[in-house]
Amino acid sequence: MRTKPQKQRVLIVDDKKSNLKILSDILRDEVDVILAQDGEQGIRKAAEYQPDLILLDVVMPGIDGFEVISRLKHDANTCAIPVIFITSLNDVSHEEQGLLLGACDYINKPFHAAIVLARIKLHLQLARQRLLLEQLANIDPLTTVANRRKYEEILSQEWRAASRKQSLVSLVMLDVDNFKLYNDFYGHAAGDRVLQTVAKTLSAELKRPFDFIARYGGEEFVIILPETPPQASWQMIENCRQAIFNLQIPHQPTQGVLTISAGGCTVRAAAADSAEQALKQADDMLYEAKRQGKNRVLWSQDPTLED
Repeated sequence: MRTKPQKQRVLIVDDKKSNLKILSDILRDEVDVILAQDGEQGIRKAAEYQPDLILLDVVMPGIDGFEVISRLKHDANTCAIPVIFITSLNDVSHEEQGLLLGACDYINKPFHAAIVLARIKLHLQLARQRLLLEQLANIDPLTTVANRRKYEEILSQEWRAASRKQSLVSLVMLDVDNFKLYNDFYGHAAGDRVLQTVAKTLSAELKRPFDFIARYGGEEFVIILPETPPQASWQMIENCRQAIFNLQIPHQPTQGVLTISAGGCTVRAAAADSAEQALKQADDMLYEAKRQGKNRVLWSQDPTLED
Protein backbone atom coordinates (compact mmCIF):
# COMPACT_ATOMS: atom_id res chain seq x y z
CA MET A 1 0.00 0.00 0.00
CA ARG A 2 1.49 3.34 -1.07
CA THR A 3 1.86 5.86 1.74
CA LYS A 4 0.61 9.40 1.23
CA PRO A 5 3.52 11.80 0.59
CA GLN A 6 4.28 14.08 3.50
CA LYS A 7 3.26 17.68 3.06
CA GLN A 8 5.96 20.30 2.87
CA ARG A 9 6.18 22.91 5.64
CA VAL A 10 5.99 26.67 5.26
CA LEU A 11 6.82 29.00 8.14
CA ILE A 12 5.12 32.41 8.00
CA VAL A 13 6.71 35.16 10.11
CA ASP A 14 4.56 38.32 10.38
CA ASP A 15 3.55 40.50 13.31
CA LYS A 16 0.06 41.19 11.90
CA LYS A 17 -2.56 38.50 12.58
CA SER A 18 -4.53 39.55 9.51
CA ASN A 19 -1.56 38.76 7.23
CA LEU A 20 -0.99 35.42 8.97
CA LYS A 21 -4.65 34.50 8.41
CA ILE A 22 -4.69 35.54 4.75
CA LEU A 23 -1.54 33.58 3.93
CA SER A 24 -2.67 30.59 5.99
CA ASP A 25 -5.98 30.49 4.10
CA ILE A 26 -4.14 30.60 0.76
CA LEU A 27 -1.73 27.81 1.68
CA ARG A 28 -3.61 25.51 4.04
CA ASP A 29 -4.65 23.01 1.33
CA GLU A 30 -1.15 22.82 -0.13
CA VAL A 31 1.27 22.70 2.83
CA ASP A 32 1.55 22.43 6.59
CA VAL A 33 1.62 26.00 7.86
CA ILE A 34 3.66 27.14 10.88
CA LEU A 35 3.04 30.65 12.27
CA ALA A 36 5.33 33.06 14.10
CA GLN A 37 4.32 36.55 15.24
CA ASP A 38 7.77 38.14 15.55
CA GLY A 39 11.34 37.69 14.43
CA GLU A 40 12.67 35.95 17.53
CA GLN A 41 9.83 33.43 17.44
CA GLY A 42 10.44 32.92 13.73
CA ILE A 43 14.12 32.10 14.29
CA ARG A 44 13.26 29.60 17.04
CA LYS A 45 10.58 27.88 14.97
CA ALA A 46 12.81 27.74 11.89
CA ALA A 47 15.42 25.84 13.91
CA GLU A 48 12.83 23.60 15.59
CA TYR A 49 10.60 22.68 12.63
CA GLN A 50 13.08 22.93 9.73
CA PRO A 51 10.47 24.20 7.24
CA ASP A 52 10.91 23.82 3.49
CA LEU A 53 10.24 27.54 2.93
CA ILE A 54 9.96 30.69 5.05
CA LEU A 55 7.71 33.68 4.28
CA LEU A 56 9.22 36.59 6.19
CA ASP A 57 7.78 40.06 6.74
CA VAL A 58 10.30 42.86 6.36
CA VAL A 59 8.86 45.41 8.78
CA MET A 60 8.29 44.02 12.28
CA PRO A 61 8.76 45.34 15.83
CA GLY A 62 11.87 44.17 17.63
CA ILE A 63 14.15 42.66 15.03
CA ASP A 64 13.10 43.27 11.43
CA GLY A 65 13.12 40.84 8.53
CA PHE A 66 16.61 41.83 7.42
CA GLU A 67 18.06 40.94 10.84
CA VAL A 68 16.06 37.69 10.92
CA ILE A 69 17.34 36.48 7.55
CA SER A 70 20.88 37.47 8.46
CA ARG A 71 20.72 35.32 11.59
CA LEU A 72 19.08 32.44 9.74
CA LYS A 73 21.78 32.43 7.07
CA HIS A 74 24.56 32.45 9.69
CA ASP A 75 23.16 29.35 11.44
CA ALA A 76 24.21 26.00 9.96
CA ASN A 77 20.82 24.51 10.90
CA THR A 78 18.77 27.07 8.96
CA CYS A 79 21.09 28.58 6.35
CA ALA A 80 19.79 26.37 3.51
CA ILE A 81 16.08 27.14 4.06
CA PRO A 82 14.82 29.42 1.23
CA VAL A 83 13.27 32.71 2.37
CA ILE A 84 10.69 34.84 0.53
CA PHE A 85 10.24 38.36 1.84
CA ILE A 86 6.70 39.69 2.14
CA THR A 87 6.55 43.46 2.09
CA SER A 88 4.55 46.56 1.33
CA LEU A 89 7.73 48.52 0.76
CA ASN A 90 7.98 49.71 -2.83
CA ASP A 91 11.66 50.45 -2.67
CA VAL A 92 14.27 48.93 -4.98
CA SER A 93 17.02 49.42 -2.39
CA HIS A 94 15.10 47.32 0.16
CA GLU A 95 14.58 44.58 -2.40
CA GLU A 96 18.27 44.65 -3.29
CA GLN A 97 19.22 44.47 0.39
CA GLY A 98 17.01 41.43 0.94
CA LEU A 99 18.34 39.58 -2.10
CA LEU A 100 21.93 40.30 -1.07
CA LEU A 101 21.17 38.86 2.38
CA GLY A 102 19.96 35.64 0.75
CA ALA A 103 16.25 36.02 0.02
CA CYS A 104 15.11 34.03 -3.01
CA ASP A 105 12.07 36.17 -3.91
CA TYR A 106 9.70 38.95 -2.86
CA ILE A 107 5.91 38.94 -2.48
CA ASN A 108 4.26 42.35 -2.29
CA LYS A 109 1.26 43.41 -0.25
CA PRO A 110 -1.66 43.53 -0.78
CA PHE A 111 -1.62 39.79 -1.54
CA HIS A 112 -2.93 38.35 -4.79
CA ALA A 113 -3.77 34.75 -3.97
CA ALA A 114 -2.96 33.27 -7.38
CA ILE A 115 0.44 34.99 -7.54
CA VAL A 116 1.32 34.09 -3.95
CA LEU A 117 0.41 30.44 -4.54
CA ALA A 118 2.27 30.25 -7.86
CA ARG A 119 5.49 31.67 -6.42
CA ILE A 120 5.37 29.49 -3.33
CA LYS A 121 4.71 26.35 -5.41
CA LEU A 122 7.71 27.21 -7.59
CA HIS A 123 10.07 27.59 -4.64
CA LEU A 124 8.73 24.47 -2.94
CA GLN A 125 9.37 22.51 -6.14
CA LEU A 126 12.92 23.86 -6.22
CA ALA A 127 13.32 22.85 -2.56
CA ARG A 128 12.15 19.31 -3.39
CA GLN A 129 14.59 19.08 -6.27
CA ARG A 130 17.47 20.35 -4.12
CA LEU A 131 16.66 17.81 -1.40
CA LEU A 132 16.54 15.00 -3.96
CA LEU A 133 19.93 16.00 -5.36
CA GLU A 134 21.41 16.10 -1.86
CA GLN A 135 20.02 12.64 -1.13
CA LEU A 136 21.33 11.22 -4.40
CA ALA A 137 24.76 12.67 -3.67
CA ASN A 138 24.85 10.64 -0.43
CA ILE A 139 23.57 7.29 -1.75
CA ASP A 140 25.56 4.48 -3.32
CA PRO A 141 23.75 3.94 -6.63
CA LEU A 142 24.29 0.16 -6.72
CA THR A 143 23.26 -0.86 -3.21
CA THR A 144 21.11 2.20 -2.28
CA VAL A 145 22.71 2.38 1.18
CA ALA A 146 24.75 5.46 2.09
CA ASN A 147 28.01 6.07 0.25
CA ARG A 148 31.46 6.77 1.67
CA ARG A 149 30.93 10.52 1.55
CA LYS A 150 27.83 10.26 3.75
CA TYR A 151 29.61 7.80 6.05
CA GLU A 152 32.41 10.30 6.70
CA GLU A 153 29.85 13.00 7.49
CA ILE A 154 27.89 10.78 9.90
CA LEU A 155 31.06 9.46 11.55
CA SER A 156 32.21 13.01 12.24
CA GLN A 157 28.81 13.91 13.74
CA GLU A 158 28.56 10.78 15.89
CA TRP A 159 32.16 11.12 17.08
CA ARG A 160 31.63 14.72 18.19
CA ALA A 161 28.39 13.77 19.98
CA ALA A 162 30.03 10.79 21.70
CA SER A 163 33.01 12.92 22.73
CA ARG A 164 30.71 15.47 24.37
CA LYS A 165 28.81 12.76 26.25
CA GLN A 166 31.89 10.56 26.79
CA SER A 167 29.83 7.66 25.46
CA LEU A 168 30.75 4.51 23.56
CA VAL A 169 30.94 4.16 19.79
CA SER A 170 31.34 0.88 17.92
CA LEU A 171 32.78 0.94 14.39
CA VAL A 172 32.69 -2.04 12.04
CA MET A 173 34.52 -2.90 8.83
CA LEU A 174 32.89 -5.73 6.91
CA ASP A 175 33.35 -7.32 3.51
CA VAL A 176 32.21 -10.22 1.34
CA ASP A 177 34.55 -13.20 1.51
CA ASN A 178 36.23 -14.31 -1.73
CA PHE A 179 34.27 -11.74 -3.72
CA LYS A 180 36.78 -11.55 -6.59
CA LEU A 181 36.49 -15.31 -7.08
CA TYR A 182 32.69 -14.95 -7.11
CA ASN A 183 32.87 -12.12 -9.66
CA ASP A 184 35.28 -14.00 -11.89
CA PHE A 185 33.18 -17.19 -11.83
CA TYR A 186 29.62 -15.83 -12.05
CA GLY A 187 30.25 -12.48 -13.78
CA HIS A 188 30.04 -8.86 -12.68
CA ALA A 189 26.26 -8.66 -13.07
CA ALA A 190 25.86 -11.51 -10.57
CA GLY A 191 28.43 -9.83 -8.32
CA ASP A 192 26.40 -6.62 -8.37
CA ARG A 193 23.25 -8.53 -7.43
CA VAL A 194 25.07 -10.15 -4.51
CA LEU A 195 26.23 -6.76 -3.21
CA GLN A 196 22.64 -5.51 -3.42
CA THR A 197 21.43 -8.57 -1.49
CA VAL A 198 24.13 -8.20 1.15
CA ALA A 199 23.34 -4.50 1.63
CA LYS A 200 19.60 -5.18 1.92
CA THR A 201 20.15 -8.02 4.42
CA LEU A 202 22.54 -6.01 6.58
CA SER A 203 20.17 -3.02 6.60
CA ALA A 204 17.30 -5.26 7.70
CA GLU A 205 19.37 -6.60 10.62
CA LEU A 206 20.29 -3.11 11.85
CA LYS A 207 16.86 -2.29 13.24
CA ARG A 208 17.60 0.72 15.45
CA PRO A 209 17.02 4.11 13.80
CA PHE A 210 20.46 5.43 14.83
CA ASP A 211 22.46 2.46 13.47
CA PHE A 212 24.21 3.42 10.25
CA ILE A 213 25.54 1.42 7.31
CA ALA A 214 27.37 2.59 4.20
CA ARG A 215 29.21 1.04 1.30
CA TYR A 216 32.87 1.90 1.82
CA GLY A 217 34.01 0.72 -1.59
CA GLY A 218 34.03 -2.45 -3.68
CA GLU A 219 32.70 -5.27 -1.50
CA GLU A 220 33.44 -3.41 1.77
CA PHE A 221 30.82 -1.93 4.09
CA VAL A 222 31.15 0.17 7.24
CA ILE A 223 28.74 0.26 10.18
CA ILE A 224 28.43 2.76 13.04
CA LEU A 225 26.69 1.67 16.25
CA PRO A 226 26.40 4.67 18.62
CA GLU A 227 26.19 4.17 22.38
CA THR A 228 26.48 0.40 22.07
CA PRO A 229 28.70 -1.69 24.38
CA PRO A 230 31.13 -4.28 22.97
CA GLN A 231 29.16 -7.48 23.57
CA ALA A 232 25.91 -6.06 22.22
CA SER A 233 27.75 -4.66 19.20
CA TRP A 234 29.47 -7.99 18.51
CA GLN A 235 26.12 -9.80 18.77
CA MET A 236 24.47 -7.45 16.29
CA ILE A 237 27.21 -7.98 13.72
CA GLU A 238 27.26 -11.73 14.41
CA ASN A 239 23.54 -11.70 13.60
CA CYS A 240 24.40 -9.96 10.34
CA ARG A 241 27.01 -12.61 9.52
CA GLN A 242 24.54 -15.41 10.29
CA ALA A 243 21.84 -13.75 8.19
CA ILE A 244 24.13 -13.68 5.15
CA PHE A 245 25.16 -17.30 5.73
CA ASN A 246 21.50 -18.32 6.03
CA LEU A 247 20.83 -17.00 2.52
CA GLN A 248 22.80 -20.02 1.27
CA ILE A 249 23.97 -18.22 -1.88
CA PRO A 250 26.09 -20.78 -3.78
CA HIS A 251 29.79 -19.91 -4.10
CA GLN A 252 31.07 -22.59 -6.46
CA PRO A 253 34.75 -21.48 -6.52
CA THR A 254 35.00 -22.21 -2.76
CA GLN A 255 32.62 -25.19 -2.91
CA GLY A 256 30.50 -23.49 -0.29
CA VAL A 257 28.15 -20.55 0.17
CA LEU A 258 28.64 -16.80 0.23
CA THR A 259 29.84 -15.44 3.58
CA ILE A 260 31.06 -12.21 5.13
CA SER A 261 33.78 -11.34 7.62
CA ALA A 262 33.77 -8.38 9.99
CA GLY A 263 36.08 -6.58 12.38
CA GLY A 264 34.80 -4.27 15.08
CA CYS A 265 36.12 -1.81 17.61
CA THR A 266 34.37 -0.28 20.61
CA VAL A 267 35.86 2.84 22.15
CA ARG A 268 34.91 5.64 24.47
CA ALA A 269 35.17 8.56 22.08
CA ALA A 270 36.62 11.07 24.53
CA ALA A 271 39.44 8.67 25.43
CA ALA A 272 40.40 7.66 21.89
CA ASP A 273 42.76 9.69 19.77
CA SER A 274 40.55 9.88 16.70
CA ALA A 275 37.77 8.23 14.75
CA GLU A 276 40.34 7.25 12.12
CA GLN A 277 42.39 5.40 14.74
CA ALA A 278 39.30 3.51 15.90
CA LEU A 279 38.42 2.59 12.33
CA LYS A 280 41.98 1.31 11.84
CA GLN A 281 41.47 -1.00 14.82
CA ALA A 282 38.27 -2.31 13.23
CA ASP A 283 40.09 -2.81 9.94
CA ASP A 284 42.88 -4.70 11.73
CA MET A 285 40.24 -6.98 13.26
CA LEU A 286 38.77 -7.59 9.79
CA TYR A 287 42.22 -8.54 8.51
CA GLU A 288 42.62 -10.96 11.42
CA ALA A 289 39.18 -12.46 10.75
CA LYS A 290 40.26 -13.11 7.18
CA ARG A 291 43.53 -14.60 8.33
CA GLN A 292 41.75 -16.95 10.73
CA GLY A 293 39.60 -18.45 7.99
CA LYS A 294 36.86 -15.90 7.16
CA ASN A 295 33.11 -16.14 7.89
CA ARG A 296 33.60 -14.72 11.39
CA VAL A 297 33.36 -11.56 13.50
CA LEU A 298 36.32 -10.42 15.60
CA TRP A 299 36.26 -7.51 18.03
CA SER A 300 38.77 -5.10 19.58
CA GLN A 301 37.93 -3.22 22.74
CA ASP A 302 39.53 -1.37 25.61
CA PRO A 303 39.65 -3.90 28.49
CA THR A 304 38.44 -1.19 30.90
CA LEU A 305 35.11 -0.89 29.07
CA GLU A 306 32.12 -2.45 30.76
CA ASP A 307 29.20 -4.02 28.92
